[in-house]
Amino acid sequence: MKLEPKSAGGAVAPVAQFFIPAAASLQERRPRTLKHGDSFAVYDHNGDVVSGPGSPEGLYYNDTRHLSHLYLTLNGARPMLLSSSLRDDNAALICDLTNPDLIGEDGEFFEHDRLHLRRVRALWEATAYERLSIRNFDDRARRIRVSIAFDADFADLFEVRGAKRRRRGEHQPPHVERDAVLLAYQGLDGRRRATRLRFDPAPSALTHGRADYVLDLAAGETKVLFFETSCDAKSIKEPPRRQFFIGLRGARRALRSCASSAASIETSNAILNEALCRSIADLYMLVTHTPEGPYPYAGIPWYSTVFGRDGIITALQTLWLDPDVALGVLKHLAAHQATEADEFADAEPGKILHEVRRGEMAELREVPFRRYYGSVDATLLFVMLAGAYFERTGDIDSVRALWPNVEAALNWIDAYGDRDGDGFVEYGRRNEHGLINQGWKDSHDSVFHEDGELAEGPIAMAEVQAYAYGAWRAGAQIARALGEMKRAGELDRRANAFRTRFDERFYDATLGTYVLALDGKKRPCRVRASNAGHVLYTGLALEERASAVAQALMCGASFSGFGIRTIATTESRFNPMSYHNGSVWPHDTALVAAGLARYGFRHEAAQLFEGLFTASTYMDLRRLPELFCGFPRQPGTGPVFYPVACSPQAWATGTLPFLMQVCLGLRFDPAQRAVRFERPTLPEFVDELTLRNLRIDACTLDLHLRRAGADVLVHVIRRSGACQVQTTL
Repeated sequence: MKLEPKSAGGAVAPVAQFFIPAAASLQERRPRTLKHGDSFAVYDHNGDVVSGPGSPEGLYYNDTRHLSHLYLTLNGARPMLLSSSLRDDNAALICDLTNPDLIGEDGEFFEHDRLHLRRVRALWEATAYERLSIRNFDDRARRIRVSIAFDADFADLFEVRGAKRRRRGEHQPPHVERDAVLLAYQGLDGRRRATRLRFDPAPSALTHGRADYVLDLAAGETKVLFFETSCDAKSIKEPPRRQFFIGLRGARRALRSCASSAASIETSNAILNEALCRSIADLYMLVTHTPEGPYPYAGIPWYSTVFGRDGIITALQTLWLDPDVALGVLKHLAAHQATEADEFADAEPGKILHEVRRGEMAELREVPFRRYYGSVDATLLFVMLAGAYFERTGDIDSVRALWPNVEAALNWIDAYGDRDGDGFVEYGRRNEHGLINQGWKDSHDSVFHEDGELAEGPIAMAEVQAYAYGAWRAGAQIARALGEMKRAGELDRRANAFRTRFDERFYDATLGTYVLALDGKKRPCRVRASNAGHVLYTGLALEERASAVAQALMCGASFSGFGIRTIATTESRFNPMSYHNGSVWPHDTALVAAGLARYGFRHEAAQLFEGLFTASTYMDLRRLPELFCGFPRQPGTGPVFYPVACSPQAWATGTLPFLMQVCLGLRFDPAQRAVRFERPTLPEFVDELTLRNLRIDACTLDLHLRRAGADVLVHVIRRSGACQVQTTL
């Protein structure tokens, strides 16, 4: 989603579409990120926050940047980087540094590589904790000056993303103590936001923007400094040196506790194991515990908040691993389901959230995202997730509690989703400030005709119709389980009739696939796009169309070798460096793979798994990003990165685990307490794998799978409780 400034009062002037200006490449910076709850931090490899135009770095809390500059120097010079890494569980950032050639405090030359600095930083409960150790490896004593410069601009996240505001609140005079500094800002929304920095031991000198230490280090001596940055300026009684260990322990325990109920995957491929471990660690770092349960925030740095579509798709991807995440997503979105119409927020009764923001600009309605409902598909996906959750768990009590919300979402389709009564679900923003395009490809130019002309609304996207079909099927399944047989029959009949009608209007024999969309005049957007793979995913496609659609998706124009391009190279607006018109999105490719496997194209699904896995081997930390460019795969080279892609990003973290489920044909039957593998296959780069702590009802399983010729054999290693494992070859 991109940012659109607006006019009036303190707001910004209208432009065509919300955007994230690419003034600074995240790939060039390759930042290090930490997250806990509603706070996250973006650092450079040295562990600094380097301010400047376009810099996304900083410490953020509730969509406000509470620390915009943090810069460590030795005798006025920046230390040299040795290494920079995150713990495997994302609980801490560790940066190893050394001194450059310096002139010491005594005026003598100080050769490089004599000091070793280690920065260990953790983020917990809206506070960043740091331990800085400095060891002198020289053969003589040294006096050095360690300086830490800092600042807080209290910029709203949308300002950081490029919005220009005519008015801002006021920075209050800083309050400096012997070992602490308080920086504060009074917003136009009446809220005071504050940042408190504490140092231990007290610096030799401390001002409102810098802490200086003069340290005497004997040969071989180590000295340790602690400091912390609190985003809510809370009073912490423990000294920073003790609070650091409390914070680090808290961050580790929180991540471990969050992931404790999830199944684990270990394969015969060590590199794939690294990528899978990073995916799972990133998923649980992005999870925030809401009053209703765990919710995966969408991505860092731009989307670290609740997004309906992103949270639902992430939950669908990881449902087999951890149903608790899906239940948390369902309950949270149900609690915030729209109950009345609000044109500014694109809200309508029964509609599911698109996005939530808590910053000053959202509070002042300078942007419409305080609680924004401008996505056409989140409501449909919500019902699909409810059905998938019940199919995975058999949790009838939770589904019964959610049924009123499911019914409200289904009723939204008829009352608001079908704008012109033609039986298809369309979108069109209710006010000039909302998103122009409200499917998952929400760039202003992502829906167009074959000649490149932009489509005008209301627009019916192909994949949105697939989600509507999936919602009716899921609603019928839940209704039957609740004894609502009449309602179940209605929904089934509607879904059955819809398949034929959809095929008549959306399938294009000349293209050999489904069109991208129908515009407001019901003209088809005759564009080959990845959206057609989502039609396979929900089962909306007629069986006789599946082979042609699969061929269109897997041809060289669509499959880059790493993943499925959002649109094919043959299309008028194709640009491999665009956000939605030729790039590769891992989650999109994974859904296409699931659709292919559903119609029997398991070899093709495994090809997509191989492409994305290979792409991950070229990524920093083996971490698949939000998207990358759609240039063709070349021998011996990796994918071309997209400059402002979020990393980590929730539905990218779920991609590799989901592809494993797709290839294994893994299904659950809680009524029979059965785990089923339907025509399982292993990609060529995996010979064996072990699944541990796989839950079904009250039973847990550890399973070992190995290749045996063209088949996959499944062995039960451990079984706790009464359940069975079934394999269909």
